[in-house]
Amino acid sequence: MTGAVMETDVVAAAIREVADAEIVPRFRALADDEIIEKRPGDLVTVADRLAERALTAIFQANDPDCLVVGEEAVYADPAPLKALPTAELAWVIDPVDGTRNFADGSPDFAVMVAEVRRGVTTRGWIWQPMHDRMYIAELGAGVTCNDRLLSPRPVAEPMVGALHGRYGRPRGELPDNVRLIRLAACCGVDYPDVIEGRKAFVGYWSMNPWDHLPGGLMVEEMDGRIATIDGRRYAAGVTGRFLVGAQSAEVWELAAGLAKEQFAR
Repeated sequence: MTGAVMETDVVAAAIREVADAEIVPRFRALADDEIIEKRPGDLVTVADRLAERALTAIFQANDPDCLVVGEEAVYADPAPLKALPTAELAWVIDPVDGTRNFADGSPDFAVMVAEVRRGVTTRGWIWQPMHDRMYIAELGAGVTCNDRLLSPRPVAEPMVGALHGRYGRPRGELPDNVRLIRLAACCGVDYPDVIEGRKAFVGYWSMNPWDHLPGGLMVEEMDGRIATIDGRRYAAGVTGRFLVGAQSAEVWELAAGLAKEQFAR
């Protein structure tokens, strides 16, 4: 049956179990031949590949007709990515988001999964195994962290943001109430930082769905905005010049303006 439902807690448990089996035991224990450079600067590890295969098997066992869009599988065959916006049910998997952090021994990595139905992201999971934090978003039902329902946070002053590319070295003057820092090199850390108020906004050149669909749903469920700098709301299949996620629509306008002026030329 296409579109079979997996309970939210069942998916969360599967993510934890796969991480415990395939990822956590390899943290700070990878052999040199278990880290591969897919292309210059783009790493994959044996943990990425095994975790993605395990999660794919779980989703396909529940519904053999579902579409699975995994980062590593798409690298070999982009066909699932093209099918994503129109699929009845799709699971989008980033088995180890922040692979370079993971390979370098930093705990700032995550497992991310999104459920997409006919182009709409309906649920998202971000599991930070070394920080023991599970973020879950359900469309129209908000965001939880370890089963605690989160509430939108006020925007702090100064606003702390991170925009991919210049790493806090703007071409011109920043507003007095804005401070730029580095991205975490892991969307599974950056987006939770936005919804928890540690960052007011984040921005990226890449728009891969496995990187942004889970966190993008969380941002919107917390009354924020995620869109390309030309104003297109982010969803499966959306592309553009630069993507900005922010705590609020007002902060998004400021951050998108900064990106246009200083980072996206």
